[in-house]
Amino acid sequence: MRHRLKDVAERAGVSVKTVSNVVNGYQHVRPDTRARVERAIAELNYRPNLSARNLRKGRTGVIALAVPELDIPYFAELARHVVTAAAELGWTVLIDQTGGGREQEHKAASGIGDHLIDGLILNPLALTAEDLADLDGTPLVLLGERVDHGPADHVVIDNVAAAREVTAHLVALGRRRIAAIGAQRNPEGASARLRLAGYAAALDDAGIGYDERLVAPARGWHRADGAAAMRDLLATGVRPDAVFCFNDTLALGALRALHEAGLRVPADVAVAGFDDIEDGRFSIPTLTTIAPDKERIARLAVELLANRLDGDRQAPPRELSAPYRLTPRESTTP
Repeated sequence: MRHRLKDVAERAGVSVKTVSNVVNGYQHVRPDTRARVERAIAELNYRPNLSARNLRKGRTGVIALAVPELDIPYFAELARHVVTAAAELGWTVLIDQTGGGREQEHKAASGIGDHLIDGLILNPLALTAEDLADLDGTPLVLLGERVDHGPADHVVIDNVAAAREVTAHLVALGRRRIAAIGAQRNPEGASARLRLAGYAAALDDAGIGYDERLVAPARGWHRADGAAAMRDLLATGVRPDAVFCFNDTLALGALRALHEAGLRVPADVAVAGFDDIEDGRFSIPTLTTIAPDKERIARLAVELLANRLDGDRQAPPRELSAPYRLTPRESTTP
């Protein structure tokens, strides 16, 4: 039997309106009254009718998360955290893969479909601030580095500082020929440019010259791209003694190429990545990485979206920063 607000009100000895105020989190309820209502809710195992609530608010109870690639583990792990945070608000999450293409990203940012979603969390690679400024309607939260200080709320991490820290970790181990894998010069490569800047800054801090021969481009950031880039570096004859890969999947590919070349990690070449995907905790050796707080990124994004839906949609956009940490493992420290 599904209990109603009326049943909870009768059990607690209060009005239906008071129960509604407690369920919806209104602050102006006396503590003893709130306690009685919460006790009645628990005793009756009452669950709010989310469909009816959304209907009253003119909402669907559905949001969307649009990311470039679901086969990049970072985005899959992030999606899990977004789904968890959204579920606590009674929301369902649609997940869309844009491929990093402008047309698909524009479609997602435009709301995916009339009245289909209440809001969107988007990690754009192709859209610009100007593209987003032309959109109207669907509440939007941005992830990633493509659009800074744009027309929507934004959750970021400090990519430059993080890359600088992991490169400094390699320097502190006595490495001097530190390569970088993952450089991109295309407009979509905002993360790559920031991580390259952090890498270069750490070398400069240590008095190590920047050597273009040690910087390997990668059109994609998959395992195969990392393996190919590592093979290309080794083929030049400029042997690195450490490698900073701009994400963990590149690093896993680099580990494979080093193994094929008969080089030991970390004795001959130390390897570090970025993202702290689960695979890196089980690779041989386990992977040193920068660990962005993916759960915090997801919660901040969902909270920003909830604030837009329940608050002032005309308020200035906010940019919030999520933490990260350096996580040393066997690939740099035996």
